[in-house]
Amino acid sequence: MTDFLLELRSEEIPARMQVKAKEDLARLFNDALAKAGLAAASVETFATPRRLALIANGLPMATDAVSEETKGPKLGAPPQAMEGFLRKTGLTQDQLIERDGVYFAVVEKAGRQTADVLAEAIPAIIRAFPWPKSQRWGAASASTESLRWVRPLQDIVALLGDDVVPCEIDGIYSGAETMGHRFHHSGTIHIANAADYAAKLRDAHVLVHFSERCRIIRDGAKAAAEAAGLTLVEDEGLVIENAGLTEWPVPMLGRFDPGFLAVPQEVIQLTARVNQKYFVCHDKAGKLANAFVCTANIDAHDNGAAIVAGNEKVLAARLSDAKFFWEQDLKVALDDQAKKLAQITFHEKLGSVADKVDRVAKLARWLVEEGIVKGASADDAERAARLCKADLVTGMVGEFPELQGIMGGYYARAQGESDAVADAIRDHYKPVGPGDDVPTAPVTVAVSLADKLDTLAQFFAAGMPPTGSKDPFALRRAAIGFLSLLLQNDLRCSLKGMLFATGAGASFAILEEFLIDRLKVQKREAGVRHDLIDAVFSLGGEDGLVRLLARVKALQAYISTAEGANLLAAYKRAANILKGSDPVSPVLDTARDALMADPADIALLGALDIAEPQAKKALEAEQFEDAMAALATLRAPIDRFFEEVMVNDEDAGKRAFRLGLLARFRDAVSQVADFSKIEG
Repeated sequence: MTDFLLELRSEEIPARMQVKAKEDLARLFNDALAKAGLAAASVETFATPRRLALIANGLPMATDAVSEETKGPKLGAPPQAMEGFLRKTGLTQDQLIERDGVYFAVVEKAGRQTADVLAEAIPAIIRAFPWPKSQRWGAASASTESLRWVRPLQDIVALLGDDVVPCEIDGIYSGAETMGHRFHHSGTIHIANAADYAAKLRDAHVLVHFSERCRIIRDGAKAAAEAAGLTLVEDEGLVIENAGLTEWPVPMLGRFDPGFLAVPQEVIQLTARVNQKYFVCHDKAGKLANAFVCTANIDAHDNGAAIVAGNEKVLAARLSDAKFFWEQDLKVALDDQAKKLAQITFHEKLGSVADKVDRVAKLARWLVEEGIVKGASADDAERAARLCKADLVTGMVGEFPELQGIMGGYYARAQGESDAVADAIRDHYKPVGPGDDVPTAPVTVAVSLADKLDTLAQFFAAGMPPTGSKDPFALRRAAIGFLSLLLQNDLRCSLKGMLFATGAGASFAILEEFLIDRLKVQKREAGVRHDLIDAVFSLGGEDGLVRLLARVKALQAYISTAEGANLLAAYKRAANILKGSDPVSPVLDTARDALMADPADIALLGALDIAEPQAKKALEAEQFEDAMAALATLRAPIDRFFEEVMVNDEDAGKRAFRLGLLARFRDAVSQVADFSKIEG
């Protein structure tokens, strides 16, 4: 057994591609080995800005000899079949083996040297590599058959044990030499074998382990901030990105003019993070400090003073631009900005953004006036809705689209709008994802709900619902946001009524079904049993989603108890007996004694007389647990009924009475849910 090292050195690999590239390299390598009948004991991959590498441990030096058996024609088959089989196998008929009246071709294949397998696999892996974007280079790039790589490929290191695996692709020959850090090391580095790869490169200021670079950046950035009396705003995404940009990471603290703190902190943080890959810091009061942490790719002789100064200069220029946008935007009222929305197309079939804003404003007011969203001013809801998209035409959002809504909130507050209106403008896009906060402020809820409801209704009305995996207008995300707002805020409303208020036409039924399907998926993913959801939702006559889910919750709690399981079993037994029968209503009390002689009948009838109205009253009051408790009182009498009486009695009167009792029992239970859809 021995180890194998493969390093593919190139110009800079984009940071965002490195993690996936490591996975792809391991996959392609393992697939190539498997096709040759080889397997490594373990495979580890590495990525830095200038290299993609792999070490496979525990490779055999050769593949095992194998015997391949191919089934052929039967004895007595037509000559043409035999001739075709012999051509396919390259054998003569006397070389075939006959077994159970069938010919077989058995070919013994000798084992192959692992070095030969690898020599073929390396060029194949390079050519098949699935980079998201790749390029050709040099004179050979004139041909579409030339090598493609993420950036120009420069060297290949391929070592099996201490020996080079000879291979070539587009004039690049494998060897045992690589390069160290671009600035900290000059000349080539000779790699003896896989065991000394990481150490040799470390000596040349290259850390090949991605996790080690992440740790240095994470700990170093935190330490740099703490040394200045500050707290680092942790950002794992930035850690990963900086690790992909450096081979020898060195975190350093820099400063910027505190005058820039007059700009909203989200702008500063986004400028630092997106444009420069900097971490930001908070002061002791928890406010944004005029400090940042950058990650150098060099251990500078001046302790990084020149690097920090250069980064401070670049950030200052960026922040100056942001400050200019901020100050210019403040000079234009949001009402005036909103007028420009008529020039922006929302969708070619759905008009302009101004048209959408008008619809959302009317919906937001309606939601408040109808009492669906309580505790809000209808005027505030409409005002916030009419201004909620105005920041789309501002200079700041034009530069940083990620700040839409956030900047609108700042501009609204600056021009004297109420906090409720400003907050609604800021947060009306929320929630935008599964982990996002769900607004609870009444005005914000009204605007956010109206915005998402309008988007869904309009696209469905225009015949553009999601199809399969395609959802170009993010309607599934809008649906989840819409449902989260309803449920989180306990909004008691008719789904049909809300859809009707959008005026979106004949698409109501399709959209309603889509929303309910989304809700079912959402709840199943949260651990709610799918059969219980179906049992409640299939009842019909109810489209208040909050009430329906409260009923599902109560049902799940009850069915998980022994009483609930027994009641379910009794329901299914009753339903089976009633199949194919024609039950009648139970006989009136005056005739009861004449028809019935069994106390079990009387006990069940009495229990139903009490439980039915109690359950109905509890359901009307949305006391679903109480409804379950009322039904639970039927468990003992229904168990006794099945134990002590014969339902299909020879006496027609008794039989009809008892079938009627079972029908009443079934219908009483079905007030809560369709128990026929519950598993168990």
